[in-house]
Amino acid sequence: MVSVSFGLGSYAVIKAPDKAPVQQAQKITATPVVYEPASSLTIVLNPTKYLNKHVKIRAKFDKFSILGLDYKPAFRSSDKYITFLIKRDDVINHVVPLSEMKNFLKKEVAEKFIDLSTGDEIEYSGTVFSDALGDTWIEVEDLKVLSQKTPKDAKKK
Repeated sequence: MVSVSFGLGSYAVIKAPDKAPVQQAQKITATPVVYEPASSLTIVLNPTKYLNKHVKIRAKFDKFSILGLDYKPAFRSSDKYITFLIKRDDVINHVVPLSEMKNFLKKEVAEKFIDLSTGDEIEYSGTVFSDALGDTWIEVEDLKVLSQKTPKDAKKK
C-alpha cells in the first residue's frame, strides 16, 4: 500500500503542468488625447452628443463661480474645484454668461489665473463628463490665456 501511494504521488508530481515562463512587462504607450475644437454654443445645444468627448473651446472669460459644485448627479467637490463661466458668443453688446455650461477647474490650477477679468480671451481643453439637467459639464484639463483686456502689471498700479 505504501509503495502504491508513493508511486501515485510521484506520478502526480511528474505530470503537474509546468508554470508558464515569466514574461517581461511590455511597455504600454498611451495614445495622446486629441481635443476636438468645438463652439461652446454647439456643445450646449446638444450636450449628449459630446458626452465623454474631449473638446477644445475658445471663449471670452466671464468669472469664477461656485455654480454646479457639489451637485450629486455630476459631483465635483467644492473643496477641490472651482467653476468658471464664459461669455455667450451669440450676445454682442452685453456680458451674458453661458450658464448652461459648467466648466470645472481644480483649485490649485485656478489659483494661477486669479488675474483673469471679464472679456479676457481663453482657450481650454477638457472632457464633457455629464449632461445632467440638460446642461454641459466639463472637467477642464488645460487652460490658456490668449489675450487679456488689462495686462497684469496695469492692474497692480
